[in-house]
Amino acid sequence: MSISFDNLFGVHTRALNLRNKRAEILAGNLANADTPGYKAQDLDFKSAMDRALKEQGVHSGTNLAVTNQRHLAGSDMQLDGTRVFRESLQPDTGDGNTVDVSVERMAFMGNSIDYQTTLAFLNGKISSLRRVLSGE
Repeated sequence: MSISFDNLFGVHTRALNLRNKRAEILAGNLANADTPGYKAQDLDFKSAMDRALKEQGVHSGTNLAVTNQRHLAGSDMQLDGTRVFRESLQPDTGDGNTVDVSVERMAFMGNSIDYQTTLAFLNGKISSLRRVLSGE
């Protein structure tokens, strides 16, 4: 009998990977805060997670029924990519850079907290599995 880690850990492994990807993007924004012409980017986590859940076979949100061949499938309505450019909240300084360091730091810290929360869920699942396997 094999164990399916997707079934065991659920969405948490995919969420952890997406949080890691978002951390890389946000770190890139902070690293390029002084680069002329650099556009701040972010990860549309909800869209990326919806796509990951759909790939895993889990449906989130509303399931749409296609009753006519001319109807659009629900997946056609999603964004093409999950990486989006952040709109600048600060006035243009003339160099075209849209990175606001305080916004990026807050986004990075929020993502870090979400990452740690996902790790806590995974650690709980692993601890439960260890107890089951050891017969506790």
